[in-house]
Amino acid sequence: MFELVGMSSDDYSVESIGQLPPDLFAESCQQVMMHLQGQIPGVDTAELCERFQKAGVQLNLEAVEKIVNIVLFLFRTATKSNWTAGQLVTKLAEGSSKWSKPALQVIQQIWNEQGKLLQSQEDPSRMITVGQLVDFQWKLAMAISSDTCRSLNYPYISMTLKVSNSSGQITSKSFEMTIPQFQNFFRQFKEMAAVLETV
Repeated sequence: MFELVGMSSDDYSVESIGQLPPDLFAESCQQVMMHLQGQIPGVDTAELCERFQKAGVQLNLEAVEKIVNIVLFLFRTATKSNWTAGQLVTKLAEGSSKWSKPALQVIQQIWNEQGKLLQSQEDPSRMITVGQLVDFQWKLAMAISSDTCRSLNYPYISMTLKVSNSSGQITSKSFEMTIPQFQNFFRQFKEMAAVLETV
């Protein structure tokens, strides 16, 4: 276990970071930094997981989410505490012996290059995010049959939402609606748009 200002994480997550090639870990840290600076709505952990697996690193989605959470926490803590890159790396090394030297070098380099940007933000509360809709896709489909009915011929709307949660990770949510449910959904969106135009 390592602890950094009240946060604990299992050594497995730190060891998982050590499995990553430095360039992939740097890319992950860069995405976290861009999210914290408000340049992107969140970190797409599913996409990162796919990139890691293509590079031969066998980590599941849950492990990648933990890695992103650790990096988010580290950078937020370093910002609030006004740490230099050296102080951040020292705290990490003191907290766990499982940190690999290349991972610590990546963290130090990213924090050296961009940490001051976060620390100089006028409103540190910008780093505290709420859920945000990133992408919205829909399609009209037809259910032809089911286990209980040979000839169904039932139209429905299939929707996929990409949402950035409060910790900055992008997740996909899929669901289906009947045509009347979709029409009601659409009507509610039109009402919201009309209210927003008056603001």
